[in-house]
Amino acid sequence: MKTFYAVLANSLAAALTNTFVWFAVTFWVYLETKSVLATSVMAGVYLATVAISGFFLGSIVDRYRKKTSMMLSASLTLVLYIVALIVYLATPETVFKDDSSVNLWLFITLCLFGAITGNIRTIALSTVVTILIEEEHRDKANGMVGTANGVSFLVASIFSGLVIGYLGVLWMMVMAVGLSVLVILHLLTIPIPEKEVVHAEPHTQQIDIKGTIAAVGMVPGLFGLIFFNTFNNFLGGVFMSLMDAYGLSLVSVQAWGILWGVLSLGFIVGGLVVAKRGLGKMPLKTLFTANIVMWAICMIFPIQSSIVLLGAGMFVYLCLIPVVEATEQTILQKVIPHERQGRVFGFAQSIEQAASPITAFMIGPIAKFVFIPFMTTGAGVRLIGSWFGTGTARGLALLFIVTGIVGLIVTLIAMQSAAYRKLSLVYQKPTPEYDTDDVPVSEQA
Repeated sequence: MKTFYAVLANSLAAALTNTFVWFAVTFWVYLETKSVLATSVMAGVYLATVAISGFFLGSIVDRYRKKTSMMLSASLTLVLYIVALIVYLATPETVFKDDSSVNLWLFITLCLFGAITGNIRTIALSTVVTILIEEEHRDKANGMVGTANGVSFLVASIFSGLVIGYLGVLWMMVMAVGLSVLVILHLLTIPIPEKEVVHAEPHTQQIDIKGTIAAVGMVPGLFGLIFFNTFNNFLGGVFMSLMDAYGLSLVSVQAWGILWGVLSLGFIVGGLVVAKRGLGKMPLKTLFTANIVMWAICMIFPIQSSIVLLGAGMFVYLCLIPVVEATEQTILQKVIPHERQGRVFGFAQSIEQAASPITAFMIGPIAKFVFIPFMTTGAGVRLIGSWFGTGTARGLALLFIVTGIVGLIVTLIAMQSAAYRKLSLVYQKPTPEYDTDDVPVSEQA
């Protein structure tokens, strides 16, 4: 466990750095340009890159030793942040106020890819849990990973708002470079007991999408779980695109950053509960119950323009995210052979994130041209404006409520599906039974 704790601490520092950078850049871009479209495009590009990169990054994790993969991740991040810092120093400040500026989007892109390369570490960490932790304790270890993510989210949320508000983006980038260097130096001191890289088949030398799909298809109901999480991410893109704009309409950027720091305690609380109590005998039931509560919250917090309602709702919402994430990780760690876990985790990440960019790219225009006019000058003012409120923020709030309604309906339908029942049965068996009738798999797959 000592090695696991060391790897977890190092991953915490890396995640903190990358989250800090992306939050700060998002805040900064909105404050500089005042453009909801700019932040929605940023969210879309981020999610699209995550979706596409999962296939490649998963193959890297399976092809190399886990420590090598983590070192590659940290080194690429450092290089990209240094180049981004150089671009910022070489560009006049007034240029960044134009949301169509080439230098602005170059800076955003470099920061984006610096953060994205951290996903190599995220995938590798899930496979390290399989290496270092016994099966009966993996759900609790995954809860600890969720807690670490919560800590990084909390600290990054607080400091990103404060640094942008008081010091500016220059010092933010200087801090990011310094933290990235410390992560690399600490990682060099951690031994991970992996005797050799397991290559069960030559497909580890390439992007093995076909073999990975076959491996997932062998587990009855596993595609159903991935597609359910995909749809949830499709709806979740609404939050990533518009939550900052909604929150900053209620409070200052400093207060917003501090609030998210406090709310991030929800990640920690949820992760600690999973680390202590596990996920129960039926983790899928836990997953769907959590989703029902999450979508109900999305229908409640926007009812009135209140930072208290927003804060309370988001705290409970964030408490449940580690539960959802730990469930999928625990299931995959049991039912997928270790030599394929990097690719399957990457595949799941890519598929699940693929829907969010669509939402992120679409939701900015939908909010701007449909929901905001509806609640400022349209029929919504007459129909519900007297009690719901009017204006830009209320248009965004109405969009959140519609998202929650759709999410709740889909979750209730999914609970009645055959995939849900099949995967529950597979997980409860001591040794997974693979379905090779429907998915032919050759010796190389």
